[in-house]
Amino acid sequence: MAMFGAMMGTFVLIGLAFIAVTVWLFWRIFVKAGFNGALGLLCLIPSVGFLICIIILAFGEWPNQRVTTPVGTMPMST
Repeated sequence: MAMFGAMMGTFVLIGLAFIAVTVWLFWRIFVKAGFNGALGLLCLIPSVGFLICIIILAFGEWPNQRVTTPVGTMPMST
């Protein structure tokens, strides 16, 4: 029975480490895309959190890719 407890403890630690790394990676990706890094916590929602993060990154407008015109100039029309 002690062997089972040790094995379950190991699985729990590995699972928590995997979850922590996943949240950290998505946090970094969201920050580099110009979003709030806390959106990476969406990965913690069971079964749909990862999908929500991917949809936001794939179809959302990235704030760091917005084109801004300098103050005092007119935007060019094409």
